[in-house]
Order: sequence, then C-alpha cells, then structure tokens
Amino acid sequence: MNRTLQYGEGLFETILWEGENYKLRKHYERLKNSANFFGFPYPSYKEFLGEIQEATKGKKGLYVKFLVAYRGSDYYGDLPEEYEIKVYTRELPKIPKSVKLCISEVRKHSKNPLIYHKTTSFFLNTYTKREAKAKGFYDAVILNEKEYITETSSANLLLYKDGRFYTPARESGLLWGTTLDILCEELEVREEKIKLDFLSSCESVFILNSLLLVVPVSEIEGKVFKVDEELTRELREALKKLSNK
Repeated sequence: MNRTLQYGEGLFETILWEGENYKLRKHYERLKNSANFFGFPYPSYKEFLGEIQEATKGKKGLYVKFLVAYRGSDYYGDLPEEYEIKVYTRELPKIPKSVKLCISEVRKHSKNPLIYHKTTSFFLNTYTKREAKAKGFYDAVILNEKEYITETSSANLLLYKDGRFYTPARESGLLWGTTLDILCEELEVREEKIKLDFLSSCESVFILNSLLLVVPVSEIEGKVFKVDEELTRELREALKKLSNK
C-alpha cells in the first residue's frame, strides 16, 4: 500500500540544482537524519545523487524536488517496508526583490516532532501560504503555542539589529533550513527565542530558503523594514560561495 498517500509518510527535499556541491550534501544529510529519526528506509547518497543527475539531464540552475515515498502494510501503526524515489524538475521561480508578510492565525506546537522534519505531511504549510496570499501578502510568519516566532510556510527568518544577526531558536518549533545552516557557518547568528516585539524593533528582516536564497522583507503587518540592497547582495554572494565549496 502507498503509505505516503494514505498516511502522509514521506520525506522530501527542495533543491536549487547546481550540480554536486556542499549544499547538496547538506540536503542529503537532513533527509537521512529525518529517515533515521522516524525509522524509515532511505537511499544512499550515491542513489540520491544519481537520481537527480538522471532527472536533470545535464542542466543546472533548476528547481528539483527529491521525494521519498513509502510503501508497506495497510495498518497505520506499522513502519513502511520500502521506498520509492520520485524526482521532479522545473525552471526556477522568479525571485522577488522584497516581500510583505503577515502574521498567521495558525499556531505551531513546539512539541510536535513533524515540524522539525521536511515531510509530506505538509498541509499546514500550504494552508498558511494560501491564508497569506488571500490577504495580499507573500507569506506569513507563524508563531508557536507560546507566541514565539518560528518561520514562514516555506522559509526561515533572519533578523538584523544593531549590527547583529538573529534567528528563531530551533526549539521554538521550525524546520532548520540548509540555507540558514550554511549561512551560520560563515556569520555569527544568534539563535534565540523571539517574540513579535523584538521583531518589530529590528532594522532589517530576511527570508531564507534554497530557491530564494535571501530576500529582504519590506513590511510585516504594517511595520516597515529597511530593504538593505547591499546587505542582501553580500548575504547572497556568501551563500553562493559557501554552497559550491
């Protein structure tokens, strides 16, 4: 039985394909760590890389979605027995110069283990994105059960204040992104529990993910932030350099 379809048991990675590089290995390690956490079988790195290379047919600069779907018994309490790989590719979406965000009415619970992994149980994220778009925003900032900031529906948050970078703490309930992870290797980024009043006091705010890299936030629910083009460019250049090392 297809347990991904029936029970949402699946893992995936969204990748900016530029060939085999450091960033790609970060994606594989996250997928592997999630599979081990849930007790799921998973492909080797050789299989992971080979499937992507076959699907991209020598092209680079592509959006790649690497999906591990699972099959097994029809009893929901059993673990999956085998996996099937699906790789989807398409052209990269246009990257906005800046974005406006709202505060989602949805709340994440920091004790929910699923939100720390990139699983196909993704409806909370799609619902949040649609909620934001319906209000005229690019995306929404999601808070947890204690009103701490976590992330948006598809990106981590990077805050800039008084010459320092901050990002919401992992234990607040978020998916720690590969883009953020690489950036933290180059910059000193303080990982802290952050509430909305701190966010409002920041000079600049950015969203980060594998496809967008870094995009500045111009507004959150009427609060205007500085769109620092020079700082954005420096962050993007640092990410590109680190990703391809």
